[in-house]
Amino acid sequence: MAAETRQRVMAAVDSLHYVVNVHAKALSGRVAGPIALVMHDITGPSLAHVAAGVEQEAGSRGRLSLVCSTKGDTEREDDLVQLMREQHAAAVVLVGSTVTDDAYHRRMAGYAKALDSAGSRLVLCGRPPLPKGVPATVVDYDNRGGAFQATAHLLTAGHRRVLFLGGGRGFSSAEERHLGYQDALRAHGMPYAEELDTTGDYTRKSGYLRTREALRAGVEFTAVFAGSDVVGLGALAALREAGLRVPHDVSLVGFDDVPFAADLTPALTTVRVPYEELGRTAVRLALDREVGFASDNHVVLGTQLVIRDSVRTAS
Repeated sequence: MAAETRQRVMAAVDSLHYVVNVHAKALSGRVAGPIALVMHDITGPSLAHVAAGVEQEAGSRGRLSLVCSTKGDTEREDDLVQLMREQHAAAVVLVGSTVTDDAYHRRMAGYAKALDSAGSRLVLCGRPPLPKGVPATVVDYDNRGGAFQATAHLLTAGHRRVLFLGGGRGFSSAEERHLGYQDALRAHGMPYAEELDTTGDYTRKSGYLRTREALRAGVEFTAVFAGSDVVGLGALAALREAGLRVPHDVSLVGFDDVPFAADLTPALTTVRVPYEELGRTAVRLALDREVGFASDNHVVLGTQLVIRDSVRTAS
């Protein structure tokens, strides 16, 4: 159009504070869909780092990222996935461990097919793969290998009785970490002791209560493997309350390597999970597929044992 006409139009845009109707623009295919991140709880230190990775990768590719929480409510998760489908999201990334029963698999298959029909992609982050043929991408990390490294580190240091503060039975990440703990016991020829194998929530309170209960029950152990750093924080409090020093009296290993782990006294030996890289990889795989690049449907990232000051050789 003529320059004068354009100036008049833009002056009207400014004076009316006009904005483009993104929904209409999305229908025309002229706007890039956002990346939606759906998680149980946005306040958890590890999941917050996944969100950071998603936002970084989405931003670097010119995409808006949306973060939503479900508080474990499957109906809210259903509603959010449908809303993101209506919003033409490029991908919906579901984060966090879950109970992987038949009902879960049916629900995820439904999400994947509904999103695929709308040109979107379901990405499961930190969750196990779905049955073959389901149109979804999985980005996971090596829970089992990390738990093996943590337990083996304690056994190699001469500890023969390791109290395991695992997660809830049935949850995917907790089950894998439990298997890693058992693998290490077998690899080092150590007998399994039921009284040393505990389950509970990945919370500070749970770590504190389970450690205190083991001490009061007279369970003998010289080391603790906490299924998460937050659980380890509770275990540390219970040990100190009982007059035990870490690592002089009891050694302690965590899992996750959340930011505060290095700042504890003593600094916590733990398993590092690449949470930000999980988020970045989830977005990268989804958007690469969107533009027709070949992508893996299942990627497993490695974990790494970070040795600090909370483990001592058993006397």
